[in-house]
Amino acid sequence: MELRELLSIPYLLEAEAVETEPGRWLIRLAYPELPGCTAEAAVVEDALRQLERRRIEIIVGLVEQGKQPPIPRQPLTASDPLWTAQDLGLSERVAALLGGAATRN
Repeated sequence: MELRELLSIPYLLEAEAVETEPGRWLIRLAYPELPGCTAEAAVVEDALRQLERRRIEIIVGLVEQGKQPPIPRQPLTASDPLWTAQDLGLSERVAALLGGAATRN
């Protein structure tokens, strides 16, 4: 399976609010099917950006090591992983692996 397809795999998302100390809450997100893929933040949008960045880094890292990430279901056909990588500031690394050039804003 090519990197573009691997980055388009939909993983199950787990979310929970965690009280870290009395009155202080964080949002904890995880893709449990992708080991080590978790994020925490005070705002859900920040946690989701961190989680997506971590997901891409894990998958790209595994591909660079010659390993295959977990594939629990088929990739989404309407997904554009390069756009997501660009939005998260990972475009050059991902574009190089996808065989294209990253577009800079």
